Amino acid sequence: MFTHRAATLDDLEAIRVLMAESMARLLPAELDPEQVRRSEDVMGLDTQLVADGTYTLIFDQDTLVGCGGWSRRQTLFGGDNTARRDATLCDPARDPARIRAMYTHPDHVRRGIGSLILRLAEDAAQAEGFRTIEMGATASGRPLYEARGYRLIEDVSVHFEEGVVVPIFRMGKTL
Repeated sequence: MFTHRAATLDDLEAIRVLMAESMARLLPAELDPEQVRRSEDVMGLDTQLVADGTYTLIFDQDTLVGCGGWSRRQTLFGGDNTARRDATLCDPARDPARIRAMYTHPDHVRRGIGSLILRLAEDAAQAEGFRTIEMGATASGRPLYEARGYRLIEDVSVHFEEGVVVPIFRMGKTL
């Protein structure tokens, strides 16, 4: 049985540790070493989510095993260090909410943590009047999102000058 709570600014270091562990151990199953390295440039913690109160931590007893949330802002994916961020608020009448920054500890995958984060985020966004929701999905997350009813909208993979491509898929669904 998992518990959850909203993240606070005091949780930032624990979130960063979980994200780093997740990327280091889970991304290599889908990406080559250069893609994993460059993923740090397009993924990570967006502290705006924590400040907005839309970022959730999932615990197995006292152990942080997952994190993720949703956003009412325009940015589709990325952390504080990612280029092209847009903190403009979305209009629930015309814009989708965003699923953001979902990570599961590698020792706790395939236990429903991602599905729990999605359900909590979707419910919260719907309660604020959003009718649609989108995300920038990684290759490793895409099967979960498809199983939860998300459909591919477009490939928004990030291409770096040296030829490395980090696959990102814009996916969405109606709430």
